Parts: sequence; C-alpha cells; structure tokens
Amino acid sequence: MSALIGIPLLLAAVWYGGIFLFLLTTVLMLLGAWEISRIFARIELHLPPALLLTGCTVLLLAAYRWQHGYPGTAVLSVLLLYLLAMLLLYPRLKPIDVAVAFFSTMYVGLIIYLYLLSTLADGWVWLLFMLLCTWASDTAAFLVGRKAGRRQIAPALSPAKTLEGAAGGVAGSFLTALLVALLYPQFPVLPVLILGILVGFGAQAGDLVESAIKRQVGIKDAGKLIPGHGGILDRFDSMLFTAPLVYYYVGLIITG
Repeated sequence: MSALIGIPLLLAAVWYGGIFLFLLTTVLMLLGAWEISRIFARIELHLPPALLLTGCTVLLLAAYRWQHGYPGTAVLSVLLLYLLAMLLLYPRLKPIDVAVAFFSTMYVGLIIYLYLLSTLADGWVWLLFMLLCTWASDTAAFLVGRKAGRRQIAPALSPAKTLEGAAGGVAGSFLTALLVALLYPQFPVLPVLILGILVGFGAQAGDLVESAIKRQVGIKDAGKLIPGHGGILDRFDSMLFTAPLVYYYVGLIITG
C-alpha cells in the first residue's frame, strides 16, 4: 500500500516538475534530517533537529536559487552556522556532534538532486531515467542475490549483499538504460549505456553507505515513517548516490 501511494505521488511530481517537485524534495530532505538526528541519538551524539533543519533549508534555498548544485558559499554558510552553534551551546554541543551534524546535512542534502535533475535539458526524462535505473538495480540485485547469491561483497556492512546480486543490479540498470536509449534515439547511445552501468554501481554504493550508518548504531531500519519500507533514508539511500551521479554525468558529458 505504501508503494501504491508513494510511487504515483513521486511520478506525478516528476511529471509536473517545478515547484511541485521542489516541495516534495523539500519534505523528503527535512524528514530525512529529522530521521538521521534520531539515528545518531542512539549512540549519544547530540544533533539538534532544529540545527539540521536550518542547515538543510540553507542548502534547499541555495539549490533552488542557483540550480547548479550547491554553491560553495552555501556549504560554507552551513559549516560556519554549525561552528557558531557549538560556541553558543558548548558543552551540550561538542565538536564531534558538529562534525556528525555537518556530515548528516551534506548526506541528506543529496536528496535535492531529485529536483536539480529536472532543471537540466530534457530534465524530466533524466529524472525518470534515474528513478527507473535505480529501481531496476535494487530489484534485480535483490532477486538475483536471493536466488543465486553466494559470495559476499561487504559482510561487515551487509551480509546479504553478494557479488552475484551486485552483478544482477548492474545488469538491471543497464537493460533499463538500453530501453531508454531505444525510446529516445536523440540521446547518444554509448554514453547512456555507460551511465546505466554507473547507476547500477552507484545504487549499491548508496545502499551500503546507509548500511554502514545503521550498522554503527545497531538498527535494522532508519525509521518507521513508511509502513513496510522503513524510513526515508531506507527508501532513498540509493538515490542519494544515483541522483547527483546522473545530474553531473548528463550535464558534463551528454549535454555539456
């Protein structure tokens, strides 16, 4: 039921784009910030949700204003804001808290690339490309790994991840990219197929990064916001890698 509601909502935002997509990514990013603050609280790291939400808001407004990723001034502003908060709140807010808060903001902040993808030429196509390739990679990796997985690739992070599953994930993303190349012959075929392969690797890297965070605090799911699926970070972990990957690859190699 969660998927039946969530996927059409996301696809509708992709179709309409603009402020609708920006507002959706804003909600996802702020919920993700709140979620990650609760995650690190489990190991006694104090990440004030208000501070993370403020930092994420700075990144959101900067991305919406410039639409070319984050300008360095926005990232610097977040860092200085967090350092100033440490001076005002120490010892309740320690240097290690600020370091993890800055990492968390930059990590969750990658969600904004869902919106930034739509600002490219043919942006809604590339956003849909990213979504479909990521979903295909995740699904194929799970199915192949469950059926034929034998050799673990990251037992310390995720014992269920196997080499066979990873290969299936890359193949799923590649086949999806091939379909897009056939449907849109105006796009250069080879760069699109290479991007499909990269998305397959990126999706699994994103999944493993979130696994490392959850492993650090000893939890299975990042949250319970989405019934049957966990939290925001559980559902968008792969896209935190694949969205910026597709954005910069398309901007620099395909259209640049």
